[in-house]
Amino acid sequence: SGLYQGVSGLFGEDNVRALQKFFSRLTERFVNGVDILMDTFWRIWTDLLDVLGIDASNLTHYFSPAAIANSPTRALLLIGAILLAYWFLSLFLGFFFYLLHMLFGRFFWIARVALFTLSCVYILQKYEGDPEHAVLPLCFVVAVYFMTGPVGFYWRRNSNSSLEEKMDHLDSQIRLLNIRLSRVIENLDRGSDQ
Repeated sequence: SGLYQGVSGLFGEDNVRALQKFFSRLTERFVNGVDILMDTFWRIWTDLLDVLGIDASNLTHYFSPAAIANSPTRALLLIGAILLAYWFLSLFLGFFFYLLHMLFGRFFWIARVALFTLSCVYILQKYEGDPEHAVLPLCFVVAVYFMTGPVGFYWRRNSNSSLEEKMDHLDSQIRLLNIRLSRVIENLDRGSDQ
């Protein structure tokens, strides 16, 4: 392409190929590292399910409607496992993003963007030949990205102010807006009189 030729002409084709090879190896190692981490989490999760009495090697059996209809206790165990998974995931994500916020402070957004980018690189590299299977993980990554933003729970839970303090703050904001609006109206009246 034109971009590749332009960069090759500027830095040399051998340097561009070496850089491309470096980033290719780097993304492969990153994907392998994340795969090992996910495999470790999966093993811990299957051990927890085994403790609950659920055969983790045959999870699809537990999701079939016939199996749930035949055994109501199995349905309760499945609901318990799903709630437990949700609790562990929220606990892990809450702790992880709290730790990142403590480490990066005001520059937490840089860590969020970097994690979002690395997650997208991982998913796109992992499902390179099958883009249909990459849609759901990408949607999950985007949801986590927005949940950890200013609209997320983490940002709202740090406000320790009472309702009265919030009302006073809103009242002062309304007063400031009224003052600014009256100044704009006065300036418009002066401009129309001249």
